[in-house]
Order: sequence, then structure tokens, then C-alpha cells
Amino acid sequence: MECEWKPDEQGLQQILQLLKESQSPDTSTQRSVQQRLEQLNQYPDFNNYLIFVLTKLKSEDEPTRSLSGLILKNNVKAHYQNFPNGVSDFIKSECLQNIGDSSPLIRATVGILITTIASKGELQNWPELLPKLCLLLDSEDYNTCEGAFGALQKICEDSAEILDSDMLDRPLNVMIPKFLQFFKHNSPKIRSHAIACVNQFIISRTQALMLHIDPFIENLFALATDEEPEVRKNVCRALVMLLEVRLDRLLPHMHNIIEYMLLRTQDPDENVALEACEFWLTLAEQPVCKEVLCGHLSQLIPVLVNGMKYSEIDIILLKGDIEEDEAIPDNEQDIRPRFHRSRTVAQQHEGDGIEEDDDDDDEMDDDDTISDWNLRKCSAAALDVLANVFRDDLLLHILPLLKELLFHPDWVVKESGILVLGAIAEGCMQGMIPYLPELIPHLIQCLSDKKALVRSITCWTLSRYAHWVVSQPPDIYLKPLMTELLKRILDSNKRVQEAACSAFATLEEEACTELVPYLAFILDTLVFAFSKYQHKNLLILYDAIGTLADSVGHHLNKPEYIQMLMPPLIQKWNQLKDEDKDLFPLLECLSSVATALQSGFLPYCEPVYQRCVNLVQKTLAQAMLHQSQPDQYEVPDKDFMIVALDLLSGLAEGLGGTIEQLVARSNILTLMYQCMQDKMPEVRQSSFALLGDLTKACFQHVKPCIGDFMPILGTNLNPELISVCNNATWAIGEISIQMGPEMQPYIAMVLHQLVEIINRPNTPKTLLENTAITIGRLGYVCPQEVAPMLQQFIRPWCTSLRNIRDNEEKDSAFRGICTMISVNPGGVVQDFIFFCDAVASWVNPKDDLREMFYKILHGFKNQVGEDNWRRFSDQFPLPLKERLATFYGV
Repeated sequence: MECEWKPDEQGLQQILQLLKESQSPDTSTQRSVQQRLEQLNQYPDFNNYLIFVLTKLKSEDEPTRSLSGLILKNNVKAHYQNFPNGVSDFIKSECLQNIGDSSPLIRATVGILITTIASKGELQNWPELLPKLCLLLDSEDYNTCEGAFGALQKICEDSAEILDSDMLDRPLNVMIPKFLQFFKHNSPKIRSHAIACVNQFIISRTQALMLHIDPFIENLFALATDEEPEVRKNVCRALVMLLEVRLDRLLPHMHNIIEYMLLRTQDPDENVALEACEFWLTLAEQPVCKEVLCGHLSQLIPVLVNGMKYSEIDIILLKGDIEEDEAIPDNEQDIRPRFHRSRTVAQQHEGDGIEEDDDDDDEMDDDDTISDWNLRKCSAAALDVLANVFRDDLLLHILPLLKELLFHPDWVVKESGILVLGAIAEGCMQGMIPYLPELIPHLIQCLSDKKALVRSITCWTLSRYAHWVVSQPPDIYLKPLMTELLKRILDSNKRVQEAACSAFATLEEEACTELVPYLAFILDTLVFAFSKYQHKNLLILYDAIGTLADSVGHHLNKPEYIQMLMPPLIQKWNQLKDEDKDLFPLLECLSSVATALQSGFLPYCEPVYQRCVNLVQKTLAQAMLHQSQPDQYEVPDKDFMIVALDLLSGLAEGLGGTIEQLVARSNILTLMYQCMQDKMPEVRQSSFALLGDLTKACFQHVKPCIGDFMPILGTNLNPELISVCNNATWAIGEISIQMGPEMQPYIAMVLHQLVEIINRPNTPKTLLENTAITIGRLGYVCPQEVAPMLQQFIRPWCTSLRNIRDNEEKDSAFRGICTMISVNPGGVVQDFIFFCDAVASWVNPKDDLREMFYKILHGFKNQVGEDNWRRFSDQFPLPLKERLATFYGV
């Protein structure tokens, strides 16, 4: 037995001095303390001093002792593998001896230290830890039991996976039954620890817990009305998770559980209420939701609606009493990172603009400064998902409440009513329509309420009904709504500015060209906002301008509009440095503007083009440096390159052939060759979009590289990465149109993958459509190579293209299919009804294409004979039959 380690008195005083100084508020003192702590790490027994202060030096005050333990914890995190054996053994034995310290703070610190050592892979090398802690749970001494449980709870949180693996001889088989015994302990703190420990193993369906699932649930029910909030919170959390993984076990008790959760959602302790409110969100995702919940809606709805009011503390945190803050600069920490959505090429459909995947951009982010998730947000989210489950049946319970809320004299109540109205917009839209002619004008009035928080939520709610507003005659609702929203964009409150800008972007997407008559008025406001906005809202303003350009397109290309819009944008563009992330939203915005302005963007084109090429080049160079010397150079932020590639696509699309000289004078194709092989999928996705756009704009510069590009495109036809695959497919189609018969040597590199993708189940619509168009285009330029496979793709080909609008891409694809049918008529025979249906989807094909359809239809009819044709066409749905008779006389 080595003799017990003893500190040197002088060393101990020095360390205590340091600990005292580190509690000083002065930052320069703190920095020098940090440096001295780092230096002390060179002495092997420095960590012995730290544990000594934590566990043995009872004469010191608790904050100092705890701090000593936390510094030790950081050392364990950073350097544990370098601790000499004697030191780590001393620390471990001190921890276990002092887990029952009489001070809750010291116990908690020791527990944190234990779990930190355990998660450094030491559970295997500290075999006595778990048995010892479990043994201490049975101690008569409360402090020892509580300290051991605190440590176990932290270990269960940090090391759940390894506890349930063969590496440790499955300790949970002993631990879980042990924890369950403590659900009935007389100390609330211990009961709470016990549930929290078991809760770590629900979602992973840990075998040891599944074996005891019934006693676990019984024990939870026994604690349902515990007087300790922390216990009630853990009970609610457990039931929410069980709903996901063991619904079968809860179903027999569902009526009682729902009644219980209704009570808990109104718990006086907001943390309990929040956990309970999650139950409704989770239940809404279960297929049994409608059946088990329909009888309780009349109780549940008022509870959720009540939870949607701002609490007093929310209003204080939101500075709800400060109405004007537009002149106060933003706190940079509050500005969330933005994510760039890379370019995806999509087809236009009947009766709409571009099909975008509906990203839920309209989440209720009306109060992102308070702790992000709270009872108000959870209640609103639950109401939203339940509205989608119950649809208009929900209105029975909501409408009577809404009347009272929306016209309430207290602004907090009225505000919650407006939030309710927005939350149900998606699920209950049909049932709400009769009330909207009365409600929308009321909401438009609320936009000028004297409370900023009412104005901001009203912006959001109105945006949720934008679709309906746009479907009505514009003078009745659209014009007044737009006028008032534009005033709110210039509000003196920053939260209102933000909400109005986001709502206006939604309105733009819905209204599209309906906005053209008001363009001067809109641009006036948006340009004025430029001079008014602080940092954070400026980023949202870019988005509103970009969306406007996407929505009105070439209508923006008027000299007077360009004169208003471009100077402030270019001024910002010149102010921003190449490493400034504010470039992302600005580049996205300019990309939309360039596409809309087309030739109108020419005067601004060259500097913008140059800078984009530079951004790509810089990022690639930085990536190469990082790869060769990772410790010298850091990883570049590839978003700069992705956004730059997307803006180049926007320029190529907007300027068409006029971009040719710029491409000729730059090394963009060499850079693209590198981007197309980047490890990061989003970089490849954007480079393929640019390849397609340059192919359309100036193929003479792309053509010499086709031999290098095609094999790369072929290897990227992997439908696991949908957007990469989609853009590569589209680019291949554009290239084939330009190459014509010279495409022949490349067909084999891509055709098999494309046919496989078009036959895959569950392939997203956009990818199917682009795949079909590209197969058609390949068949158009090289029918001999593609036609033999006709039978393998004709059916999904026809069904995926019947819903897209007449356009150039559809035109070339159908010419290809007709050409292939003439080469291999047998390939279409079995699926001819699908071909007929696809032909009928054309509204007005060009004359020579109509002629091709006519020949194929009549050729087939003549070949099978009058009787067979009649039998065949009798299977057609009536509209199809009529269309073919009218247009093609068959």
C-alpha cells in the first residue's frame, strides 16, 4: 500500500489563491488565471490538489471547493489519458468516498466528475463504479443515497448506449429493477432521480426495461399526483415517450391517461405543463389519435387555447412594453445562422407557378428570444397538428372561444386569439372560409393595434390565410392587406418589421403576378426599409426582395424599377467583405433579381460575375490547403462557394447568350470540374445546375469539356441524394439537346441508371419528371441506342409527364418518345393506354408534334382493326375518350 498523498502547504495556498481570483468579475484577471491553470497542468499532481480541495478541504467555502472540482472536470475532459495511474486512482477513490457529502453543491460536483470520467471510456476500466453506486443507494444516510442517485442519473444520461451493450455484462438487468424500487421512496428528490434514470432507456426500447414495462407503468400511475413538480414532470416525460414506443401498453388505460394529461397541461408549474403539452403533439402523430381523443376535444381545446397566452414573464423577456426599438442596433448573438437552400431544377405544373417542396417556413417563430420552446409554442403547435387530424370537426370547439378572444379588451387575450386563428389555418381552412370575409378585415385592422406584439402576430396569422386572400377579387382584400403590411414593414418596432417582412414574402409567393400593378408602391417601401433596418431584419429584407423578383419575373425589368432597386443592393454588395456571411442572403437575392431582370441586369453583370468566380476559386484553394496541411489551415466554409455557383446559375439563366464573353474570359469550367467532384453533395448539386444553365447559354464553351464531364454525371445518378441526382439528370438532358447525334458515345454511361430511377418506388415527383424528360431527350437525339429499352420505361414515363405544363422540355421529350416508338413500335403495345393518356395531357402541341401523335394513334388503330380498337378504347375514362376523338379523330 503506497502512502497516502499529501498536499504541499505552499502549493495548496497558491491554488486556493487562483481559485479565489477566478471568481473575480474582471475579464483580464480571469484570462491570466486561465493561463496559469494551463501551465499548472504540466505538474502530474496538480489534479490531486484539485480533488483535495473539492473533497477534503472542508474549511473552504463551498463555491470555491465546487469550482476546484469543475476545473478538474475540464482537465479530465481534455487530458485524462495523460493522467498518471496514481493520480486517476486517487481521484476515483476520493469521488466514491465523498459522493455523500453533506452539501448538495459538492455532491452534484462529485457526480459530474464521476460521469465525466465514466464517459471517457472508463466505465470498462472502473468496474467497481456501478456496483458501488448501486450499493450506496441502499444507504440509511439520505445524502449518500441522493449523491449516488445524482451520479447514476448523469451516467444514464451520458452513457445510455454503452450501459445497454455486451461490453459491460449488461448492468441494466440489475440496475433497472433496482431503480423501480425507489419510485416509492419517501424523498421526492430520490423519486425524481429514479424516474429520470429509467426514462433514459424508453426511446431505445432497452430490453432490460421492456421486461419490466408493466411494473414501470404501474409505478408511474402511482406517482401521478406526486406533490413534487420534478416528479410530475418526469412522469409526464415518461408517458410521452411510452406513447411513441409502447402505445400497446398504454391503450387499455388511455381514457385515464388523457384525463391525467389534461390536468397536468394546466399544472401550476410551467415545466410540468410543458412536458404534459408534448403529449398532445406526440398523440397527434399516432393513427389512434382521432379515435381516442374525439371524446375529449371539448375539454382539451380550451386548455390548449388558454396555454397560448403570453405569460407575464414572457412579456418581460420580450420587452413587450418597449414599443419603439428600431434605432437600437441588434445584439449580434441574436442573429441565427441562415442555411442556404441550394438550387434544384423543377418542372412547372398545371395551374401553378414552380412546384416548391413546401418547407414549413411559416412556423411560429414569433418569439425566438425567449427560451426557444415554451408552453405557448407547444400549445400552438399541438393545436396546429390536431387541426390537421380533426379538420373542420375542431371548429365546433374553437369557434365559440374565438369570438370571445378576438374582440377581447385585454391585449394579451386578443393576441392569443389571433395566434389560435393562425394555428388552425392549415387544418381547418375549408370550414373557416365562410367566416373569412368578416375576419380578414378585422385582422387587417389589428395590424395597426397599439401593441407591437399584437401587430407582429397579426402579420403571421394573415400570412397563413394569404392563399384565400389571393383567390378573391384583389380590390376587396389583397389591396388593403398589402397596403397595411407595407406600413408594418416600416414599423418602428423591430419584431413587427421582421414579422411583416416574412408575411409579405409569403403573400408574394401566393400572389405572383397579381402584384404587378402595385410594383412601384412595393419597391418604394422595400427600398426605404433598406435605410431604416438594423442588421438582423436586413437579412429578412433580402429574402422579401428575392421572393418579389421570383414572383413577378420579367415584369420587374423596367428602367424605373431597376433604378430604384439596384443602387441599394449594389451598395451593400460593395460594402461586404468576401468572408462576410451576410453575402449569402444577398447573393441569393441577387440571383433571383438577375433571373427576373434578364437583360436589365447587364450593367451590373460583370463585377458580380467576377466576384462569384473569385469566391469559388478562393474556397477551392482553401480546401486544398486544408487537405494538405490540416493543422495549419482550417476548413473553408463551402457555403460561400455554393451560393456563388447558384448566383452564376441565375446570371446564366437571366442573361442567356450575353454571358458568353464573361465565360470566355474566366476559368469557370476548370473550377466547375473540381466542384462537380467535391465531397459535399450540395456543392455538386449547385455545380450541375450551373452546368445545365451554361449548356443552354453558351454551349460552345462547355462542349470541349463534355468528355470529362459525362462520366462524372453518370456516377452522380444516385437517387439516395435526390437533389444531386435531379440536377445531374437535368444537365444530361440539356447537354443531349445541344450535342445531337454526337451524344451517342455517352448514352451507355447514363441510360441504365435513368431507367432504374424511373422505375423505383417512392421516387419524388420532381426527380421522376426530370428523369422522364432526359430519357425522352436522349431518345430524341439517339433513338437507335435508347428505343430498344422502350418497354422497360414507357409506363412510368407516361404517368410522370402527364401532369406537367406544355413547355420546351416536355416538347423535346415527347418528340423523343414518338421517334423511339417509330423505331420500336412493339415496345409500347402493352402500355398503349398510358401513351394515349399522356398525349391527351397536351393542351396545344406544335403542329408537327400533333402530326406525330396523329400518325402513332391512327397507325395503332389501323393495325389492330376497328373492332379491337373499340374494345380497347371502351376502357378509357370518358374525358380521355372525348379528348382523343376531338383532337385526333380516333
